[in-house]
Amino acid sequence: MGSEAVQAVENATDMELVAALGRHDPLQEVLDAGATHLVDLTVPGSTETNVRFAVDHGLHAVVGTTGWTDDRRSQLTELLAAHPQTGVLIAPNFALGSVLASAFAAQAAKYFESVEIIELHHPNKVDAPSGTAVRTAELISAKRRAAGIPASPDATETLLDGARGADVEGVHVHSVRLRGLVAHQEVLLGSEGEQLTLRHDSFDRASFMPGVLLGLRTVGSRPGLTYGLDSYLDLGGNA
Repeated sequence: MGSEAVQAVENATDMELVAALGRHDPLQEVLDAGATHLVDLTVPGSTETNVRFAVDHGLHAVVGTTGWTDDRRSQLTELLAAHPQTGVLIAPNFALGSVLASAFAAQAAKYFESVEIIELHHPNKVDAPSGTAVRTAELISAKRRAAGIPASPDATETLLDGARGADVEGVHVHSVRLRGLVAHQEVLLGSEGEQLTLRHDSFDRASFMPGVLLGLRTVGSRPGLTYGLDSYLDLGGNA
């Protein structure tokens, strides 16, 4: 992801790449290079330090690293309050098709009795469920609650541990880790006599770069913390 982002910025005619740091390089190099924006595509153990450094020094940040819990996002929001001109975007997924599929699934979930999510990724992925699946489940749950839709029916009485997946705000999420995959997600929606499946596939990490560039072009005009790239898309206020 980092290499793809470097290439994407270098190829963008309206941007200039001034620094490309590895995980253990000193962050001071970003300031010495005169950066105005920072892209964080590291690991959960590093991302908070990187983003807090950016905010403390007035750099806008675009973040694609997982591990940003509600508590950590709340702490970041407090930090940003002291830097009212600085913007941070944390995006579980930068593929525009994936962001749209999640938004469409949330809308559709109001009209179906049952909903479950299957996310499929390469075996080197360190977190499960994926941040995208968690974000999708959160959007779906919010829409169903607002519409007064009850939980999906489930008469399971006996099961092996994990057989029904993770419960994310009342939505079951199933994780697959398989060699040959990159990033894929299916949202299964069902009612009596019918099923709707919304699936998105990223076959190459290049698919995430338009979203990264959109984030870089927009984050400076959106002070504070934005969670989810859907907030930068024209979805009629329904995302």
